[in-house]
Amino acid sequence: MSRIIDRSKRRNISQVFTLEGGFGRVLTLSLVQHYNLGKLIGYSADGDQRLLVNEFMASESLENHLLDLRPGKEPLDWTARMKIASGSAKGLEYLHDLSDFGLAKLGLTGGKEHVSTRVMGTYGYCAPEYQMTGQLTKMSDVYSFGVVFLEIISGRRVIDMSRPTEEQNLILWAAPLLKYRSQFTAIADPLLGGKYPKKSLYQALAIAAMCIQEEADKRPLIADVVMALEYLAMPIDEKKATTTSTGSIHHVDSVEGGNAKEELGV
Repeated sequence: MSRIIDRSKRRNISQVFTLEGGFGRVLTLSLVQHYNLGKLIGYSADGDQRLLVNEFMASESLENHLLDLRPGKEPLDWTARMKIASGSAKGLEYLHDLSDFGLAKLGLTGGKEHVSTRVMGTYGYCAPEYQMTGQLTKMSDVYSFGVVFLEIISGRRVIDMSRPTEEQNLILWAAPLLKYRSQFTAIADPLLGGKYPKKSLYQALAIAAMCIQEEADKRPLIADVVMALEYLAMPIDEKKATTTSTGSIHHVDSVEGGNAKEELGV
C-alpha cells in the first residue's frame, strides 16, 4: 500500500528518498510558498516507485488547455500563452533563488554548482548534460523550461509518436526552422489561426531557442528569461510604450550562437 506523507511528517521522508538530492529537494519543495508554484501536499512511495502529490488544480493542467483540447473548447490565445510562460519562469526563478541557500544549508551541494542524482525525468525534457552526467544545474532547468515554452508556442508535445517520423521529436523538428526567422511562423500552433504579433512570435522563439542550446553555458539565466517574458506578456498598448521608451527587447534574424543576454536584449 502506498503511503501519503504530508508536510507535518517530514521526519519520515528520509526513509523513502535517498540523501543524494531527493530528500533535500522534497524537503525544500515542501516549504515553498509562491504564487506561480503549486503546493507540494506530500508524496507516495510504493517499492521503487515515487510520486509527488501536488495541490488539486480546479482549472485543470496546461496540458488539458494546450495539448488535450476537448471538442468545442477554445484554444489558448497568444497573450494567455505568454502569461503562462511568464508565470512559469517566475516560479523557476524563485526556486533558483531558494536553491542558492536552501540546498547549501542542507549540505547537499558540497559547495558545488550542481546536485548529482540518478538520471530521472520525462524523456524529451531533460538537458543533454544531465542525461550524460546525472548532474543537475540551474542551466538544466533552463533547458527544460525552454522545451515547455516551445510546446506552448507550437501546441506540440515534445515527443509525439502519432506524428510523421520527422516530426515526432519537437526539438529535432524545430531545430532547422529556428535557424532562420523566415521559418518561424511554421512553428506557431495552427490553432492560433495566425492571431499573434509576428514580432512577438519571433522574440518568443528566440528565447526558447536560447534556452534549449546544446551547450549549457550558452543558455540564458532564468532571471533574464523572466525579464524578456514579462515584456511579451504585457498588453499591446503597454508593450508599445515600453518599446518606445527603452527599446530593450528586440527580435533576431537567427538564433544560432551569440551571447544569450545580448540576444534577449536585457
